[in-house]
Amino acid sequence: MSATLYKNPNCGCCAGHAEYLKENGFDVEVVETNDLSKIKAEHNVPEKLYGCHSTLIDNYAFEGHVNVESIQQVLEEKPFIKGLSVPGMPLGSPGMGGEKQGPIEVYTLAFQPTDSPEVYATY
Repeated sequence: MSATLYKNPNCGCCAGHAEYLKENGFDVEVVETNDLSKIKAEHNVPEKLYGCHSTLIDNYAFEGHVNVESIQQVLEEKPFIKGLSVPGMPLGSPGMGGEKQGPIEVYTLAFQPTDSPEVYATY
């Protein structure tokens, strides 16, 4: 399955996440841009759910370091959501260095943004 990952040219962890996706069977095209906020705006990602990169797969947006199990579940089940988000750059998430500091929450990107986004999965 093909994926397009939009990243800041200076970010190494985004390249790490692209490599992680490739290792898990995705055909990843990396697009470097200095205007990530434009990509996020086009997909109505609320600012508090911004990840450090945006990946588009099969009409879904995956923000940040979303684990491949959650991505595959969305692609298989095709829920009525815009995508998933792991905000920020949590240590130990796929593509990031460091040791996990605890469970990492994956949030649902709903069509109607909410102040309390739903947790889709925890890894």
